[in-house]
Amino acid sequence: MMKNKGRIAALLLAAALVALTVSACGKDGKKSETKTVKFSEVIRSIFYAPHYVAMSQGFFEDEGLNVDMNTAQGSDKGAAALIAGTADISLVGPETTIYIFNQKGDKTLKVFHQLTAKDGSFLLSREKLDDFKWSDLNGKTILGWRPGSAPQMVMNSTLIQEGTDGVNVITNIASPALAGAFTSGQGDFIQLFEPVASTLVQEGKAHYVASLGEAFGDFPETSYVATSDYIKNNPDVIQSFVNAVAKGAEWLNTASDDEIAGALSPFFEGTSKELILQSVNRYKDQGTWPTRPELTQEQFDTLQNVLVENGVLKDAERVANMNDIVDMSFVRKLGKTE
Repeated sequence: MMKNKGRIAALLLAAALVALTVSACGKDGKKSETKTVKFSEVIRSIFYAPHYVAMSQGFFEDEGLNVDMNTAQGSDKGAAALIAGTADISLVGPETTIYIFNQKGDKTLKVFHQLTAKDGSFLLSREKLDDFKWSDLNGKTILGWRPGSAPQMVMNSTLIQEGTDGVNVITNIASPALAGAFTSGQGDFIQLFEPVASTLVQEGKAHYVASLGEAFGDFPETSYVATSDYIKNNPDVIQSFVNAVAKGAEWLNTASDDEIAGALSPFFEGTSKELILQSVNRYKDQGTWPTRPELTQEQFDTLQNVLVENGVLKDAERVANMNDIVDMSFVRKLGKTE
């Protein structure tokens, strides 16, 4: 009996050693190390669901990455973190790469993965409107985003596109304080991302009237960005990062409601399963996450046109060669075998 127990113990020990060996090795059997990536997201929103899925489902881990995430609360802050070296990769508006490039400083930023292809904000009203028209905004006040940010520029360009008149857009309220300012009585309308938008609607404090993403159309709102030096020195990390996020986006298209809610809930504590799924479906329905996360020349031209229209970029300051601040080589390798 004692001999059998000894044999069982030995077998269990051997199995444990094998498991440890496998976990420390890559697919080729060679020892691999987990690389920590300092990552900065612009805000916390279900707009970026593929990223959170990649974290919760272990897709980054499968690629040998440990993502150390913080929330910058602004593309300007996320870009500054890259320049300062406190972040390796940031999820920000691609316009930041143009701003930094035109400063002609020591560092440049490059987009290497286009996560979203539409604006992710929604327009809510204080009073219920059964048949919303953009002219309903004439003479009204909207609580919006900071000047020069992608959602603020998309809002302004949409107002121009729709021929509105006399709309007052408030742009000096910090994004985390927007919902609170509206519920305390400021503004007639508010521009919010999910799940905050749906939360206000569910609480009866606002009414859904329009999707900025649908109203404006295709727009490269949020991209993964790193310094040119980081991309050059860490191509394997960048490729692994792209692979993991792409898996996250693909997983969202096939997972069940319960699986999606379970994957996203840890990042949105206090948000119900119902609101999480409603937010995901709203973003899916407007074509937020492209099948191929590539920033195209057409999208880049649209971006620069919006920047010029909004007065944050002079026509003479347009970046002539997109490749100076965009590197889609990692995205183009998706689905290809060695």
